[in-house]
Amino acid sequence: QVQLVESGGGLVQAGGSLRLSCAPSGVIFSINVMGWYRQAPGKQRELVATIPSSGIANYADSVKGRFTISRDNVKKMVYLQMNSLKLEDTAVYYCNLWQRQNNYWGQGTQVTVSS
Repeated sequence: QVQLVESGGGLVQAGGSLRLSCAPSGVIFSINVMGWYRQAPGKQRELVATIPSSGIANYADSVKGRFTISRDNVKKMVYLQMNSLKLEDTAVYYCNLWQRQNNYWGQGTQVTVSS
């Protein structure tokens, strides 16, 4: 059973930075895609960034140039460095793992950006 545990969320002022981490457990195959999604109150869950086990990261237009996704294939972890945070970045952020046609989600971590 695959489980994903996020950490690093919290309250930050606009313009500040946060770094999210996601630690998977269970059977993690070497070929997969890991990513971050977010869901703001009253809105649908949306893609933030994804990164394949080998390849180029993909970002939502709203976070390009401010957020950076990275992964450690030895530790099998994925990170999201968020800089220049805006009020509209406030959401629950979810870690995602896609492997062998199965999709897994973490429980989410709250990120709140204040003015």
